[in-house]
Amino acid sequence: MITEYVLFDLPQGITREAVVAGMHEVAPRWRAEPTLIRKTFVFDAQANQAGAFYLWHDRAAAEAAHDDAWRQRIRSAYGSEPVIRYFDTPLVVDNALGKLIE
Repeated sequence: MITEYVLFDLPQGITREAVVAGMHEVAPRWRAEPTLIRKTFVFDAQANQAGAFYLWHDRAAAEAAHDDAWRQRIRSAYGSEPVIRYFDTPLVVDNALGKLIE
């Protein structure tokens, strides 16, 4: 598995409510993504940034989902370039589901 970390700057003055509304807007697209295991949205009001942690079966799936068209949507919506990092994820402890994911 691969954990993908995505972070981008937000426009000055954007509210938490607007950021969360944007998260709700895109959530159905990610629910429909068959190669995505999990997505955790994140928001840092002090740094004026938002993003997500994604858990994928493999890096190819992550890269396909965050292609040039996706990057352009982030640039258009928020005026910033997303920063993406990838991490090998050998094990996930999931207390909500009560299991280990390997």
